[in-house]
Formats: sequence, C-alpha cells, structure tokens
Amino acid sequence: MKMSTINSRNLFLGLILAGSVSLVNAQTTQPETSAATSQTSNPTIDGLKKQIEANPKDTESLAKLAAAYQEASDWPNAIDTWKKISALLPDWAPSYYSQAYAYQSAKDDANAKLAYEKYIATVKPEEVEQNKKNLAYAYFYIAFAEQQTDPNKAKEHIAKSIQYDPTNQDAIKLSKALNS
Repeated sequence: MKMSTINSRNLFLGLILAGSVSLVNAQTTQPETSAATSQTSNPTIDGLKKQIEANPKDTESLAKLAAAYQEASDWPNAIDTWKKISALLPDWAPSYYSQAYAYQSAKDDANAKLAYEKYIATVKPEEVEQNKKNLAYAYFYIAFAEQQTDPNKAKEHIAKSIQYDPTNQDAIKLSKALNS
C-alpha cells in the first residue's frame, strides 16, 4: 500500500507540473476531432491498456493512459479514463481538473463546468497554494459559463479567479464586464 501512496504522490506532483502546461493549453489550443485518432494504433496507449488489464486499479498507469488519450485528442476515452481514476481516488483533485479539461476540449461545456466545480470542492486547504493557477482557471471558466444565467454567482467566481491569479487578463476583462 505504501508503494501506491508514493506513486500517487509522484503522479500528483507530475500532474501539477503538467497541469500548468494544460492550463495554458486549455486556454490556447483548439481541439481536434477524435474520430480519426481513436482508430489509429498508438503503441503507448496499447501498452498502457495491457498494463491496466493486468491491474485495473493501477492509478498511475490509468493517469498515464488518460494523458496519452489527451495527447491524441481522444477526448471520450480521456474522459472515461479520468472518471475511472476519480472513482478509485475520489479525493484526488487533479483528476477532476483533467476531466474538466477533457470535457472542455470535447466542447461539452455543461460537464466541464460540473467537473471544474468538483475540482474546486476537492482541493484540500493545504493544496491551495500549489493549485492557484488551476483554481484561478476553474473559477474563471465557471464565471464565464454563468455570466448570462446567474450574474451574481459569476461575479463571485470571477473575484475568486482574480484572487488566485491577479494577472489573468481574461479574468480581469470578464470582471469589468460583469461589474459595469
């Protein structure tokens, strides 16, 4: 069990570093369609699938598989894999952030919003400092999604976003628009 804890911690640290890259990626890239990529053989994905068949609860391999699916822009499989990780590690916030990113990339805004909300709720107080950029983006996304339906909630969320990342120009612009 100690091995699982150590691997989860290493995975968590790795994904935090990757999370900051994903944050930039989430804000700047356009998703590709997954129809062609999901049918192409990918040795990395195939190898990880075999590892997981042997041990379905190997969260480290599952996270690598989810990341490989994301790299291949195979959003449905990335989402499904992140969901499996969340079921195995329900208190591990990065899995919800990654789910949200995959949903957002798949243009499923409703589920992306729900996953970002779950991410925010799952980040432990002692993890806030290392998750500030991702928290800022999650709050920004929710504020953006709620600006038409619940402007007051959107204002609360954008204020939190700016609190975590006062340099985010998109958040500042949205805040000005909501408060004008």
